[in-house]
Amino acid sequence: MELLQLKYFQTAARMQHMTKAAHSLHISQPALSKMIASLEAELGTKLFERTNKSIRLSEHGKLFLRHVDTALQSLEDAKRKLQDELGDSPPLITLDVRVSSHLLPELLAEFRKEWPQAQFHLLQHAAHADDGAPQFDLCLSDGAAPPTDASVMLLEEDIVVAVPAGHPFAHRAEVSLKELRQESFITLPPGSSLRETTDAFCRLAGFSPRIRFESDDPATVRGLIRAGQGVAFLPAITWGGSTGPDVVQIKLKENYCRRSISLSWPDERYMTQAVSKFRDFTIRYFAKLAERHWPSSDTSPSSDKPVSST
Repeated sequence: MELLQLKYFQTAARMQHMTKAAHSLHISQPALSKMIASLEAELGTKLFERTNKSIRLSEHGKLFLRHVDTALQSLEDAKRKLQDELGDSPPLITLDVRVSSHLLPELLAEFRKEWPQAQFHLLQHAAHADDGAPQFDLCLSDGAAPPTDASVMLLEEDIVVAVPAGHPFAHRAEVSLKELRQESFITLPPGSSLRETTDAFCRLAGFSPRIRFESDDPATVRGLIRAGQGVAFLPAITWGGSTGPDVVQIKLKENYCRRSISLSWPDERYMTQAVSKFRDFTIRYFAKLAERHWPSSDTSPSSDKPVSST
């Protein structure tokens, strides 16, 4: 049994399709099929149940995959740990950014003051890998982390509605969602986390927002609001600080118009010193950010909050 066989089997098992797996591995489909057949012969059992168009793991294949995943992850962790201790590799941190991209420049710049040698690979709008393997060291997101990940909540923030300074609602302290049903909205594109969240809020209020503009650039969204082209839902902390004097933020009456920001990481994967330091730095950074907005509140996350697995 060879290491290459195990890696090929793992990819085929994750993708459930020989041709796609072969393409991912940069080998021919017959070569992959031959490698899998050789592995099955050595084990004395079929690992896949085959159909004309796809494959799926047999019960023995599922059992074998669990052990292969553990073995390959252990080898990868050993490699990462040795490189980490020997200092043979640059301190690279792969960060999957799904929310709060507006805060990234300051967050990364502040961290590199302490760790100037740190290098970052930023994933934004990235799709999950077909083979199911973790593609990040840390993930900044809203919503729950996958069950295989550990996570810590960084902060909770209100979702507000942002309107131009001359809007009829601009003098109001708060508005209800139902009062916004006739407004024209500027939103992020479908599929973005914030868009899905705010669309759900509107459905709960009994309407679908009338979309005038869609943009995946937060600066463009803010600029369109200033120009009087519509209103937008914005997170009060992670976006709100940059709206400027021509945009008014109004609290929504519905108490469920909130979201949480979390940091997660693969729970069973070796965490390098650089990743560990950046994780702890990020927790402190968001705690300070929350404190600036809730200086007397007991609800802001604490930098001493223990990390928990979800």
